[in-house]
Amino acid sequence: MAATALNPTPITFQSSTPLSSQLHSKPATKISLTSTLKSTKLTIKPLLRRRTRGGGGASGARMADSAAASYANALADVAKSNDTLEQTTADLEKLEKIFAQEPVMKFFTNPTIIVEEKRKIVDEIVESAALQPYVANFLNILVDTKRIDLIKEILKEFEFAYNRFTGTETATVASVVALEAQHLAQIAKSVQKMTGAKNVRIKTVIDPSLVAGFTIRYGETGSKLIDMSVKKQLEEITSQLDLGDIQLAL
Repeated sequence: MAATALNPTPITFQSSTPLSSQLHSKPATKISLTSTLKSTKLTIKPLLRRRTRGGGGASGARMADSAAASYANALADVAKSNDTLEQTTADLEKLEKIFAQEPVMKFFTNPTIIVEEKRKIVDEIVESAALQPYVANFLNILVDTKRIDLIKEILKEFEFAYNRFTGTETATVASVVALEAQHLAQIAKSVQKMTGAKNVRIKTVIDPSLVAGFTIRYGETGSKLIDMSVKKQLEEITSQLDLGDIQLAL
């Protein structure tokens, strides 16, 4: 059982050439993933959703969700077949930090920027983050097929696939300040006992609004919550005292 604190430091990168520069056309990338371990072809299979998520459920959102799961499962299958699930997970955590930056997402989803220019930036990301070859190829596939806008959903779906393959439960711990490693280990042990998971993976988030204490969110869609924060206690006190319109300044 491993308890891992992931409190990301933003990763930035810069293009060595102006983004507006005109580039010569490059041959299209074949839609396949290859690794140094095996020659593996990426197969995208349409999926029926196995989960429903909150909020209406427009058909367009469901289709995008299904597409993200298809891409993520294809990548997870390649990683599993090459016995590189852990390394691929580490690569995707790096991508999660990169694409969490708003300028990065705006660049890659901008339809006026040519594909060749986006692929140049992909090359820089791959080099700076030391990504595996088939993860790099996967990024190029998303750019070429104009599916890079799904990258955040794909990363979430990959985590679901990883958890299924490895019997892992992911728990997100939010606190005002970073918790000590031994406390995170205790939380992981408690989550493992509650869920019966083979492994527990801890993610950490800093949330000053909690005042003090922490919260633990787990479950496949993060629907289960353990709230040990002072904010929650103050809200309960306010409710019990029936203070009406009077609000506590948190």
